[in-house]
Amino acid sequence: MRERDQRRPADPRLPTVEFLILSAQCHAQRLGVDPIVKYTALSLFADRFCASLSRSEEGNAIQHWLLQPIRESNLQFFSLVSIWISSKIHLSQPLSVKTLKSWGDRSITEQHFTTRDFSEGEVVFLQMLDFEIGSASDAFMFLEQLYIQFKEVAAVGKLLSFEACMDVMDLLYEKEDMTRLYRSPRPLAASILVCSYLMTVPKQSLEFPILAWGTISCSSYCHFIFSTIVSSFRNQIVTGLSLNMVYLNHKI
Repeated sequence: MRERDQRRPADPRLPTVEFLILSAQCHAQRLGVDPIVKYTALSLFADRFCASLSRSEEGNAIQHWLLQPIRESNLQFFSLVSIWISSKIHLSQPLSVKTLKSWGDRSITEQHFTTRDFSEGEVVFLQMLDFEIGSASDAFMFLEQLYIQFKEVAAVGKLLSFEACMDVMDLLYEKEDMTRLYRSPRPLAASILVCSYLMTVPKQSLEFPILAWGTISCSSYCHFIFSTIVSSFRNQIVTGLSLNMVYLNHKI
């Protein structure tokens, strides 16, 4: 490995999450993975690996040069490793290490990582997670299920954009104060669907009791998470509703 910079940003997690989202995009020059691969990688990396990394810094850290010291470039590397692992979980033909290295060479500017580094990094990543990589409780999987259910029970379901749901989920991952919400994936999924509905469905079609349905489908905790998300995305919701604040203030 050839070092290029020794700096570590004050808060490296957020730009690394943005890097992961960018890397996963369907683009000729990027990795172009399926949404389920992207969101499982985000769950593995942002929800679990970074949390484990914070705990390890307090003691009992895994001794490996990829973790000592941790810089933004190292975190970018491990975000690519998380995509690689996720592709092995969900794809019959997972990403090759050659593909990952090629993208890493173009996108990680501070360090250069070899194919051997990726193989070692996969083991280190799994060790940090205690080899627990189950993804059955990811918010994205619940969101897909709720989206399908919503389209079955409500005629306005066809007006809801699933791409908008994914955009909201991406934005939440990029907000550090929102990461705690991912500990409750099902209520979070319902809340994301509700907010996406409010932002994208035309005002004149807002007749379905979406918040009540989301609460019944998940739990009363959905209302708390929904209120938390709305407080963060109120401007976008107001724009989408064309100043339909009466509805929002009544529901929250």
